Amino acid sequence: MANGNFNRRYRQQPMAEMNVVPLVDVMLVLLVIFIVTAPLLTHAVKIDLPKASSNVNVTKPEHIELGIREGGELFWSGEQVSPDSLPQRFAAEATKQPQPELHIRADRHVHYENVARVMSLAAKAGLVRIGFVTEPGQE
Repeated sequence: MANGNFNRRYRQQPMAEMNVVPLVDVMLVLLVIFIVTAPLLTHAVKIDLPKASSNVNVTKPEHIELGIREGGELFWSGEQVSPDSLPQRFAAEATKQPQPELHIRADRHVHYENVARVMSLAAKAGLVRIGFVTEPGQE
């Protein structure tokens, strides 16, 4: 009976000390991780990297202004050209280094079919920088 009374008293009292076993487990795991990774940090591979020059030669590519009027007239940098001459002109410009940018200025009443045809010819010739020129809208 005395044994039964002792267990009841013990269970009714709250546990006063902290269980440090999980804390010790975590600390030991961290210690092992640091011991394993420390040699990896000190043994780096020696690589003789090339020296880079700081002289950067940046040349801004020229641009081609291609205007398209409502009637289908084409203007290459202000000079009227025929649609048949565009593939040769685009091919000649595509071989330049750096490659020029093609700026398309189309009249607002030009059908998109005409603009798409010009873009297709430029892409087939190898021009990759194609943009549209617009006027800012009024707010």
